[in-house]
Formats: sequence, C-alpha cells, structure tokens
Amino acid sequence: MLVHASFILTGLRHGRPFAADATYRADGRAKPVVVFVHGFKGFKDWGHFPRVADYFAEHGFVFVKLNLSHNGVVVGGTGDLEDLDAFGRNNFSLELDDIGQLLDALFSPGATPLPPAELDLARLYLVGHSRGGALALLKAAEDARVGAVATWAAIADIDQRWPQPLLDEWRRTGTLLVPNTRTGQDLPMYYQIFEDYAAHRPRLDVLANVARRLPQPLLIVHGDADETVPLAAAHALRAAKPDAELLLVPGATHMFGGAHPWAGPLPAPAGFVAAQTAAFFARLA
Repeated sequence: MLVHASFILTGLRHGRPFAADATYRADGRAKPVVVFVHGFKGFKDWGHFPRVADYFAEHGFVFVKLNLSHNGVVVGGTGDLEDLDAFGRNNFSLELDDIGQLLDALFSPGATPLPPAELDLARLYLVGHSRGGALALLKAAEDARVGAVATWAAIADIDQRWPQPLLDEWRRTGTLLVPNTRTGQDLPMYYQIFEDYAAHRPRLDVLANVARRLPQPLLIVHGDADETVPLAAAHALRAAKPDAELLLVPGATHMFGGAHPWAGPLPAPAGFVAAQTAAFFARLA
C-alpha cells in the first residue's frame, strides 16, 4: 500500500507557505528519492502528475513533488492557479531557493513527515518538466547533494530574448500579461522577473551551467512532436553535456499525453517516460 504524505514549507526568504507531498511504499527500507519540479503555469497535482508519483513509488522510489511558492496555487485553496499577484511576483531565483529549501528539509530529520529510515538521501535525484527541467539543471549545478537529473521537455534557456520595445513598455507599465489557454486567465508577469534575471545571469544561464558545473549524470527526454518547446532545446542541452543520455519519444507532445484534469491511468507516453527515467536512476545505484 502506498503512503501519501503532505507537508507545508514556509519560504525563508519570502515568508509564503508552499505545499509539497511524498509518495512511497512504507517498508522500512531506504529508497532513492526523486524530487519533481513542475513547469511554467504548472503545479504539483496538475493532470497525471499524481499518477507519475504512484508509478515511481510502486517501483521503489520516494517521489516528492512541490508547488513552487509563487506558482499561483494557494495552500488550502482550490488547487489551481488563483493567486495571480503571487504569480506575477514569481522569478527564477525564488524558484531555485524553493527547491533548495525543500532539499534542506529532506536532509533535516523532523522537518518533513517522512521517516528517515525510508530515505536514501545518498541517491537523491531531480526531475523537471518544461521550465522545471531548467530549474532542476540549475539547482543540480549548484547543489552537490543532487546525484543525477532527468529533464522532460525542458527548455534550454530561460532568457526569453524579449525585444527592446516590449521591454520598454513592460518597464513602463510594470506588467506583461500571458494567456493561460486552459483556464482563460490572463496571468501577470511583473517586470521584476526580468530584473531578477538580469541581476543573476551567471546563476541562471542554463547552458553554461550544464556545460561547466554539472558533473552529475543527465537524462534528456523530449517528445519529437512537442508543440511548446522545440526539439532543438534537447539537442542544445545534449551539446552542452555530450555524455548526457538523450531519449526522443516518437509522437509525444509537450505533456506526454496528459491533460488537466486527468482521471485515468498514466497516458502511454508519460508511462514510457516514467519507466525510462526510473530505469536510468536505477542504473546509477
């Protein structure tokens, strides 16, 4: 029987609570830990992600996923994007700090409800989807506790190369609106996200960090029918780290067959990706 344990962290830098959960089979044996990072406009319980957690737990892992603190989801809220001001105040540095705080909590007995006997933190791995893939790479490059990384449909560069006229208007108004076609919302991005990127370029340069500061094993997974992140991103990541494993999934789109909400079992492409990722981590033992 699988255990689903939820817990709340409060950001040390920003004071905002954010939720995380872990799925595992309680058998008293130390198991490798996989931390999953969602992408832009995503959240930990989007679509089929809970089914992914179950898959990894059934195959001998502790699977931990978190809501990044400023993703728009509210602790105790609807479970979907509803705090649009928080979404607007999000930035890449905050997201990396949130992941780091979760890792710190996992390494601090009593900070989470997870029994230490169930965790093999010498085998701690990151998985990130889309923008979360870039965050996983950046965090692994700065945190030696991470033993390996797998990216699913990851972006290779968080610099959007916004044209100067757009930046000028964004600076003047303070807000850039991004449509969420799933919900019909216009999601605000405040100009501070660009200021944060400009102030922390070395920390946030994905390809440079992968090339120079990522000794950990890396699996790059991308659907060859991805309609959101070009396949070129996967090849760019592989070029930055030639010893990475590259898995191209025929016919798979950005969400690997999933949608939100999702009531069924794992969609076939997502199940294939989960199986290949679990096998990659298992080979590292």
